[in-house]
Amino acid sequence: MPTELQQWCSQSIRTDRNNVPDGVFDNDSRVEAETALQRSLAAFNRERFEPALPTMAWRSSIDRLAEGMREEGEFLEKRRIAVSVRAAGVPRDPDAFVHWFEALEQDGPGQHDPLFPWLAEAATMEEMCWFLTQEVAGEAGFEDLSALTQVKLPARPKLEIARNYWDEMGRGNPKAMHGPLLEALADRLGLEPTVEATVWEALALANVMAGLAANRRYAYHSIGALGVIEQTAPSRAVFVGKGLKRLGVPAGDRHYFDLHAI
Repeated sequence: MPTELQQWCSQSIRTDRNNVPDGVFDNDSRVEAETALQRSLAAFNRERFEPALPTMAWRSSIDRLAEGMREEGEFLEKRRIAVSVRAAGVPRDPDAFVHWFEALEQDGPGQHDPLFPWLAEAATMEEMCWFLTQEVAGEAGFEDLSALTQVKLPARPKLEIARNYWDEMGRGNPKAMHGPLLEALADRLGLEPTVEATVWEALALANVMAGLAANRRYAYHSIGALGVIEQTAPSRAVFVGKGLKRLGVPAGDRHYFDLHAI
């Protein structure tokens, strides 16, 4: 991992320490435990979501998934506790809530972190590729998360999610689908994302999003999480797109980030 990028990432982690329970970042053993947990959950999500065919071992598969769901539940509940104080202060009045929600673009956790201007203005290609490898490895698939979240919702939120889903799917144009656009950038840059080479924080993001969308008890949490991503991602995408342009990445290859900067 590049030294300067590690410095920025470490600064970002320190910024977020006030939002997690005491002891999470105390020592290397805790990092090792978090890494093991997130890798385990990533493997669980692969087995849970990847299409497959019936087998004679379906009972053992159910047992493995049940164990994974318990592990996932413990993880998600700890994350809910970690943000409970901030969540308790969210306005209940609809107009006040909208104002609070829109303000997350400015004051949400991680927003306007110095990492992103640095990516735009100073990162080398090697450093940018390391960052993008983490980004690709931690991508949970917004279109799939949307599809899972909208199940049995009332018509109005279902339609809103459907509009977003259709946009993610390129409005029917395979060349405009968001997921393949990111994959194309990864291929062009020669990125090789693997779970083993991914920092646990990136895996945790994907695991949280997958867990919220897959479990109906968190359906409204998932709506909120998807909405926050849509609200806050453009400002970060702008900087990544600028950095890729500065490094000479052609417009067609960086289209994923230019598209999300809108």
